Amino acid sequence: MSRQSKQERKTNESLVTISLNLDGSGVAKISTGVGFFDHMLNQIALHGLFDIEIMVNGDLHVDAHHTIEDVGIVLGQTFLQAIGQKAGIFRIGHAFVP
Repeated sequence: MSRQSKQERKTNESLVTISLNLDGSGVAKISTGVGFFDHMLNQIALHGLFDIEIMVNGDLHVDAHHTIEDVGIVLGQTFLQAIGQKAGIFRIGHAFVP
């Protein structure tokens, strides 16, 4: 079963394209135009051990709101499609970090 997905969303404010491989190794290629957001998305992929590519062309001259909102929408859709029947996926996690 391939746990991969690619989604795209085009609005008046942005164009978001996301490719996801849940069985990756933590490789991320992210360009949203919002530096700290890129960093946080990179960290999620790195520690989640999935591969992700996120490319965004947004209206950053207005503000980052539309870009971040649209990435969130597409990211959720991409995960949902990649997970499929949710085999092996658990809703709750627990960890102790030293």
